[in-house]
Amino acid sequence: MTSTISINRYTSDNKQAWDNFIARAKNGVFLFCRDYMDYHADRFTDHSLMFFGADETLLAVMPANITGDVLSSHGGLTFGGIITDSRMKTHLMLELFETLQVFLRSAKIRHVVYKAIPHIYHQLPAEEDLYTLYRVGAKLVRRDVSTTIDLQSKLTFSKGRKYEIKQAQKYGLEVKRSNAFDVFMAIEEQVLDKKYDSKPTHTAAELEMLAEKFPDAIKLFAATRNSETLAGVVIYESQNVVHAQYIAASDEGKNVGALDLILNYLITDYCSGKKYFDFGISTVNDGHDLNLGLIENKQSFGGRAVVYDFYELEI
Repeated sequence: MTSTISINRYTSDNKQAWDNFIARAKNGVFLFCRDYMDYHADRFTDHSLMFFGADETLLAVMPANITGDVLSSHGGLTFGGIITDSRMKTHLMLELFETLQVFLRSAKIRHVVYKAIPHIYHQLPAEEDLYTLYRVGAKLVRRDVSTTIDLQSKLTFSKGRKYEIKQAQKYGLEVKRSNAFDVFMAIEEQVLDKKYDSKPTHTAAELEMLAEKFPDAIKLFAATRNSETLAGVVIYESQNVVHAQYIAASDEGKNVGALDLILNYLITDYCSGKKYFDFGISTVNDGHDLNLGLIENKQSFGGRAVVYDFYELEI
């Protein structure tokens, strides 16, 4: 059967059409908008794809980059996969993948690395791609575990966590939204260097620039005392999910429980209209190693496991 689907590579001329599609997608988030993806265009060779139906309407998009003969869900994103809207059905996704395989073979691309979008980011059920990956023989090669709070059916904080919050409330800290990304990221950099010998994905300047482009999605909440920032949480906010992108406290902030106060505020008050609060992953080494202390801390707030899956497909 001849496919009714055609595929084009994304170009900057398609920016408005791409972003409009993300806005109405059933598994789209602001991370897939071109202003977010393209801020680090110098680090990746973009090879994003756009899928069109027989009537030339846009059916799906795939944020991607290319390295040699490997097409990857975009390396600058935690997850990506194929973004679809409410018209996508299982049989159509099967046809889309058949067309994609032919397209990639003609471009001499031999491998695909596919980072599936966790279900908590779906506005409607959107796992047609997971079934199709199984059908075409893709292999699950990595599984990270994140810790997520279901805000509609919240578990209570642990006794220890409640105690820490109560103690922290005695220190007279103020928790509010802040624009001091440079101050907070200096704390974040110190923490990552000391604990993990690593650096943040974003510089303070990059994060501030992105927050200016996406003021409703990227926000910093800080705990201060006498105008001194003691801790902060940078959140990435989408329709269903508030995700903690960066979490850090100074040594003094740790002593007075500054992070506990911020997280208590976010989970209890700020996120009341959302479905999920997501702490992010606690795994390294492609998911094989679990940071037990880190995940236990997140679970003490009532979070439980959501997985982030990576697949590989030979073309």
